[in-house]
Amino acid sequence: MADASVVVTLDGSAHDPSTPLLYADDLGAVRGDGCFETVLVRGGRPLKARAHLDRLAGSAAALGLPAPNDGAWWAAMERAAVLFAEAAGEGVDGALRLVYTRGRESDPSTPTAYVTVSPVPERALAARRDGVSAITLNRGYSTELAQNAPWLLMGAKTLSYAVNMAATRYAAEQGADDVIFTSSEGRVLEAPRATVVIARGRTLVTPPDEQGILPGTSVRALFDAAHDKGVETAIEPLFPVDLVMNDGVWLISSITLCARVHTLNGRALPDAPMDETVRSLLESGIENTP
Repeated sequence: MADASVVVTLDGSAHDPSTPLLYADDLGAVRGDGCFETVLVRGGRPLKARAHLDRLAGSAAALGLPAPNDGAWWAAMERAAVLFAEAAGEGVDGALRLVYTRGRESDPSTPTAYVTVSPVPERALAARRDGVSAITLNRGYSTELAQNAPWLLMGAKTLSYAVNMAATRYAAEQGADDVIFTSSEGRVLEAPRATVVIARGRTLVTPPDEQGILPGTSVRALFDAAHDKGVETAIEPLFPVDLVMNDGVWLISSITLCARVHTLNGRALPDAPMDETVRSLLESGIENTP
C-alpha cells in the first residue's frame, strides 16, 4: 500500500504529509504545551468523534487554551477520514490525531491546530490480535494528587508524553509489551496509552477517573454496550492483587481497541472467559457511539 498519510488543517486544506507544517518555535514541539486526541478511522468515518471532541475541549480548558472551534474540528476530521479511506483502500483502519497547541513562542496568541491520519501501526494490530505482556510500575503519585493539584493536569490528554513513552521503553527493555501504572498507595491507575479493565465473573470493572487517570472514551463505549446487553459493570478502585485474581485483564484504547493482558510481571495469567464478549461489546460500542 502506498503512503496513505493525510494532513488537514482547520481551514479544510489538505497538506502534503512529507512537507513541514510546524514552525520550529511551536510551543507544542518545544514545551509540549498543547493537547491531542487519537481517533479510530474506519470505513471513511471517525469513530466516537463526539466523545473525542468533548475530551479535547476539556483538555484545552485545563490548559487555558481557547475553546476549540467545534465545527471546524469536526469538518477537518471528516475530510481527513474520507481522504484516508480513498488513499488506503477498504478494510484499513486509520489512526486520526487531533493536535492543538498554544502556537508559536513568538506569537502564543494564535494556536496551532491540525488533523493527521495514518494507518494503525503494526504494534497496535499485533496487540489486538495476540494480546500483550505487561509489567506494573509505580507512577510515584497519590490518587489524591489530581484533586489537590489540578495544575498538574492529571486528567488532561496533553502533548507532554515523555514519561509515558519512557515507561514503555523501560517495559521493552524488561521484555514486556506494555505497562500498568500504580499509585503511591498501591492502587491500579492506567496504562501509558490505555485504560485498565478487569473481569470478575461477568462484571467488568475499571478504576475511577477521580484517581487522576484520563477518562477513557473507549471504556465508556464498552460499558454502554455492556449495559445494553445486560453485562454488569463497575467503577471502583483496583489493587495489584486484582490484576492476578480475576477472570481477565484488558488494556482498552481507541486505536488498539482491546488488548488482553496474558502475562503480568513475567507470569502467565489464567484464561479470560469473557475475552470474546469484551471484544464484541467494544466493537458494538465504538460503532454506535456518536
